[in-house]
Amino acid sequence: ALKEEILRTSRFGELIGESNALRQVREMIAKVAPGNTTVLITGESGTGKELVARLIHRLSPHRDKTFVVLHAAALPETLLESELFGYEKGAFTGATSRKPGRIEQAAGGTLFLDEISEIPAQFQIKLLRFLQDRTFVRLGGQETVTVDTRIIAATNRNLTEEVKAGRFREDLYYRLAVFPIHIPPLREHRSDIPALCQHILNRLGYNRELSTPVLDKLKKHHWPGNVRELENVLERALILAQAKEI
Repeated sequence: ALKEEILRTSRFGELIGESNALRQVREMIAKVAPGNTTVLITGESGTGKELVARLIHRLSPHRDKTFVVLHAAALPETLLESELFGYEKGAFTGATSRKPGRIEQAAGGTLFLDEISEIPAQFQIKLLRFLQDRTFVRLGGQETVTVDTRIIAATNRNLTEEVKAGRFREDLYYRLAVFPIHIPPLREHRSDIPALCQHILNRLGYNRELSTPVLDKLKKHHWPGNVRELENVLERALILAQAKEI
């Protein structure tokens, strides 16, 4: 049992929990990680989508290569293309040398595109072209560049609804959702809360315990912010509570 626990924790890191919901997520990760398949991770904010993406990379044959993150919603459309595909010298004012984009930086490894639903419609076409043949042209350039980069995308929105509303291209959705993984909200696997709490307290460096009434209270909460909210609540409790037991 100890050997199995060591293997589980070393392979799946901070994906803590023994509920059926979390077991299914771990099984999906283990199945898709060895290949180069494009993965779409869905789930509410704070559920751990980037954590799952990093686990897929860590368990893949490309674990020694780079894991690169691009938060799509953090960039305006004018910067998105140059950040993703890079640019050539002279492509625009201030482009004094060639700069590789995130796709090239992740060559042989994994590119994690977070908040994929936020990318503008015009740019969706360019991303689709890359997903189709893994080639692109740097901004201001003419050379076609080919890279072997695995794409993992994530969103907290319902992309099928976004497609129906005309805000997201259907063909791009099917290119991204080759292997979808849905991470359940914390309220759907409340049995994992005690283990999560202990893990978070240990990670924060505190050898302290939660009283039974506090644990009961945590289990009853709706957790709209999911695991991220739980982390914040525990950190605040550590500051406010003076006794060893919270």
